Amino acid sequence: MHWIALPLPPPHEEAMAWWALRFTPRVALADDGEAVLLEVAACERLWGGRAALQAQVLQAWTQAHEAPDDPPVGTGPTALMALALLRQALAQHPLPRHIPQGLPLHTLTALRPHAASLERMGCRTWGALRALPRGGVARRFGAQVLQVLDQAFGDAPEAHTWLALPDRFALSAELPALAESADTLLWAASRCLAALQGWLQARQQGALALELMWRHDLRRVDGVAIAPTQALQVRTAEATQDMAHLRRLLSENLVRTTLAAPVNRITLRLLESAPLAQANASLLPSDNPEGGEALHQLLERLTARLGPAQVQAPVLCADHRPECMQQWRPAAEALGRSDDGIVPHAVLLPPWLLRPPRPLAMQGSRPCHHGPLRLLMGPQRFEAGWWSEEEGAAQRDYFVAHNDTAGLVWVFRERQALAPGQPHRWFLHGVFG
Repeated sequence: MHWIALPLPPPHEEAMAWWALRFTPRVALADDGEAVLLEVAACERLWGGRAALQAQVLQAWTQAHEAPDDPPVGTGPTALMALALLRQALAQHPLPRHIPQGLPLHTLTALRPHAASLERMGCRTWGALRALPRGGVARRFGAQVLQVLDQAFGDAPEAHTWLALPDRFALSAELPALAESADTLLWAASRCLAALQGWLQARQQGALALELMWRHDLRRVDGVAIAPTQALQVRTAEATQDMAHLRRLLSENLVRTTLAAPVNRITLRLLESAPLAQANASLLPSDNPEGGEALHQLLERLTARLGPAQVQAPVLCADHRPECMQQWRPAAEALGRSDDGIVPHAVLLPPWLLRPPRPLAMQGSRPCHHGPLRLLMGPQRFEAGWWSEEEGAAQRDYFVAHNDTAGLVWVFRERQALAPGQPHRWFLHGVFG
């Protein structure tokens, strides 16, 4: 077995160790959250070896706690030995020449109540205690001391309560001081976002919708009753684990939110998530994580700043009428839609449509566009829109037509004449490349 021990900055919350579950399912907290312990022997090969895994674990710890590089760490064949070496590193004490025999007694929590008595006997290290007669040690200090010592040396099995993720993410935090501005509220939410990132990484999920709720410290302001809580919801177009992007979205929305009263507690709740896609089929350079802000992140930030009606994107719709196959919707909503509603024959339509269709002159029974047109293909009959009172029913026969001047064009004939006895009208609706 091989254990890695890393410190858990205060407050010692279980949620702040969720990031470690992305590396191994065997994660435990030591001594009421003083440190997080990872047993990684079974998964070292998957991460490229012990050294590569430890480097990635240290990097993840740095990102999760927004701490400087090169954190203190302890490693060893047992959890108690790794924890003892971590305590030595935190105290900036030099490591003994012989490990674990030379480790001080106070690095084991169970030995601290007896450390003073043992030191008066000249016993200051693990090795010295282990050299004493076991029967005498058990009678004077209790069998628990010997059991912990055996576990530290690897001679007895250890029992741990493994860290487990909740089914749903909801994390509350008491603020150290009242928050009276959006910036202060966002700063308080940063720690919850770090825990959310660990939850998402362990679940291999991406966030789609979040809710930040805060509790007011006052119940009345200037004699007017106010709601005890206030909430803000944000949505993303694509599942993401990028906490910097979520922080920017919260910031853009909080700037336009007025706090009804000072805030003393916040709750961050994940409303919706989705499995995170591991493959990226986009051809846009901006979707490269190392090439700057992704396109959907830029559109979401602009939407939060300018409003949904000011940032729009095209959406494909399942409709046989060519002019209704595409609609403009708010970009934050449109980017999350799929193209499942595409009409199968849409690939045969011309790439350029005229809006509105242009009426064509007639020469006898033939439509004209830069001269008489010769009908090459058709008719393709469309009858749609009968369910819409605004646009009305469309009954058309479409043809692919051609002449030497106009090239290939797409025309249609109305199936219903304006009046009995009058010829059917023809329109130019599209041009082929």
